Amino acid sequence: MIEKAFRISKTDLKIRPIYHRLQHRIDGHICISFTAYSIYTELERVLKAKNTYLSVKRAAALTHNMYQINVMLPDSKHMKSILLRMSQEQGDLYQIILKYY
Repeated sequence: MIEKAFRISKTDLKIRPIYHRLQHRIDGHICISFTAYSIYTELERVLKAKNTYLSVKRAAALTHNMYQINVMLPDSKHMKSILLRMSQEQGDLYQIILKYY
């Protein structure tokens, strides 16, 4: 599992060498990298649990152009979230994640 995590962190998450010198920046870089890895492994777990046709790599690629806008309705001052049009694959991924959580 450790070797797999290292391979994932170097390739799929595109973690580059740390060029920071200040401790808080090094800590921030590591925190962001760990968070990305945690999200990646959770997505992998959910897709496996749902026995879907989507791979983790494909699911991650599909999220690159999924958009949502938030608008405030002028009369009620209520915020409304609107998902923009998605492809069939994106819709499948959204339903998998929505039903799981």
